[in-house]
Amino acid sequence: MDFFNKVEETLTTKGKVVADKAKEMAEIASLKSQIGTCEDVIKKNYAEIGRIYYENFGDCAEELFAKQCRAIKNAQIGVSELEQKIKDIKGI
Repeated sequence: MDFFNKVEETLTTKGKVVADKAKEMAEIASLKSQIGTCEDVIKKNYAEIGRIYYENFGDCAEELFAKQCRAIKNAQIGVSELEQKIKDIKGI
């Protein structure tokens, strides 16, 4: 019987270790998800700051931002041209 008691004790201990590890992994996954949410909020707000800056100062941007403002302006022109091509293809 001593053998079976040792086996039972070992299985119980190992099961507890596995359960604790699973709990730890779930907690880490939850924390990583929360980090991802925080990073998404940061990215969204960085983008919003950039959009507001561009809308207000894009035509007279400081030298530090001039390159990016020109790139945005060129991309907007490109979008307009491509949208016009779509309209032309559709016959609108």
